Amino acid sequence: MKADQLFKWVNIASIWLWLSLFALLPNLLVLFTSFLENDPVKLMRWKFTLSNYLALLDPLYFKVFWHSFCIAALCTVICLCLGYPFAYLLARLKSHYKNLLLFLVIIPFWTSSLIRTYAIISILKAKGLLNTVLLSLGLIHQPLAILYTSTAVMIGLVYSLLPFMILPLYANIEKLDIRLIDAARDLGANTTVIFARVILPLTLPGIVGGIILVFLPAMSMFYIPDILGGAKSLLVGNLVQNEFLAAHNWPLGSAVSMVLTFSMGLLLLIYWRINKTGQNNESISKL
Repeated sequence: MKADQLFKWVNIASIWLWLSLFALLPNLLVLFTSFLENDPVKLMRWKFTLSNYLALLDPLYFKVFWHSFCIAALCTVICLCLGYPFAYLLARLKSHYKNLLLFLVIIPFWTSSLIRTYAIISILKAKGLLNTVLLSLGLIHQPLAILYTSTAVMIGLVYSLLPFMILPLYANIEKLDIRLIDAARDLGANTTVIFARVILPLTLPGIVGGIILVFLPAMSMFYIPDILGGAKSLLVGNLVQNEFLAAHNWPLGSAVSMVLTFSMGLLLLIYWRINKTGQNNESISKL
């Protein structure tokens, strides 16, 4: 018994030590740096200031944040519209194709997302696969200029982040009690009412979880806009990269990073509240 207790506490201590060193401490350093002044020679000056956060109120930075928000919101909506029906059908599928489809959702994680992004270039470029097929079918008469546009960035973001929407939805929908749907149907509810009053509220935690996993990465990913959008698309992730690597303004880059971190914390708080409400509703439905 003592050996089991010792093993448990050693594992817990190891996890806490790992998270403290490689998660908590780096975030605290970024938070601390965001309140320092910029120094062109030494990267930062040891003087407390709020100027980095006040600088983000500049219309130029606000435009970048707003553009990133719109791109991330549109990407999230597209992933939700594509991922929800697929996750629902996948969760309700009872044949051996279920494991195959789930495998196809997970298999992109076996390849570097950077390599997959470069592969999209070979599809979207002027002489790429998409234009070649459309031209051969006679659907277009000249190649479509998709690459290095916001459309290409959106395609890359949706392709990379769609699995992050499908998986939490699948995990949530799979636990959905089918008897509740049958009971609603027996009471005379049509398909629309069943979805709006039964399925949607019970799967709301999965929806919010998918939104969190898609929205923030869509704002912070810098390599997809760089590769597929060129210099025409600037998101918050590109802003952080430029402040650290190009402008060498680490305090301002840290301030932008902390804004994203606080946004993540807010979304996680919303997810926790919704998940708690969903558990309460599930408990009431079982009664």
